[in-house]
Amino acid sequence: MQHRSFHQSFRTTSSVRRGGRETSGKRLFVTGAKSVGWAASGGGATRSIYQKFRDVDLLDKKKTMTAMKAGEDRAILLGLGMVIASAMMYFVLGITVLRSYADSVWTEGSVCIVLNSTITADMNCSYSCGSDCWRGSKYPCLQVYVSVNTTGRVSRLSHNEESWDANFECFYVPKCQKDTNAMHHIIVNISERLKPHHQVLCYYDPSDQQESVLLTRQYGHSPVFHSLFWPSCMLTGGTAIIFMVKLTQYLSIMCEQVIKIER
Repeated sequence: MQHRSFHQSFRTTSSVRRGGRETSGKRLFVTGAKSVGWAASGGGATRSIYQKFRDVDLLDKKKTMTAMKAGEDRAILLGLGMVIASAMMYFVLGITVLRSYADSVWTEGSVCIVLNSTITADMNCSYSCGSDCWRGSKYPCLQVYVSVNTTGRVSRLSHNEESWDANFECFYVPKCQKDTNAMHHIIVNISERLKPHHQVLCYYDPSDQQESVLLTRQYGHSPVFHSLFWPSCMLTGGTAIIFMVKLTQYLSIMCEQVIKIER
């Protein structure tokens, strides 16, 4: 009896030990599986977060590149618009101001001494009173004779090219209007300023094709310079904008190539 009970207790103890070992083995297996699963899930989560950040970074880069390209296109269009506008202004000035400047024969300046300044007669003119309506009026003709110091000749003085074209016999042609007294008052004031023996700067024709001389040049060096200054500034600005945009694009391409080589 004692011998059987000993065998039974030994078997029970062995079975308990085996069961404990099996249980502990199962626990270790489950724990290892959980650890592997956690590591896999943690690595996947980290990789997923990194992928999200990378996608966001790529999206931001794409948006930045798109915005930069749109801005560069607008800048190039602005530069081209400025260049085209300046070319059109050059064309308009070329057929108006520059042509009149080239055709002008009063190119030499000199000092003129006023010899005589008198109001001779009334000249007819017409002014507009509405659509397809013109009425006549009169203005006094002021004749001024001067002596040119450079040539020593006596010539009739005109205010500018426009006055000479309107009436070369009169010094100044006022804007025609209904009030003849106002025009007469303007001519009298000019006559008082151009008294005899008064010295003025005048312009004459060195080739002696025109006997008249001018007090001021409507298409001289200063008006031509001022008329060409702003188109030149616009052309320079438009060209500079296009050049800077193209230079920026070239430097950007060079930087990308350097980064690819370093990688």
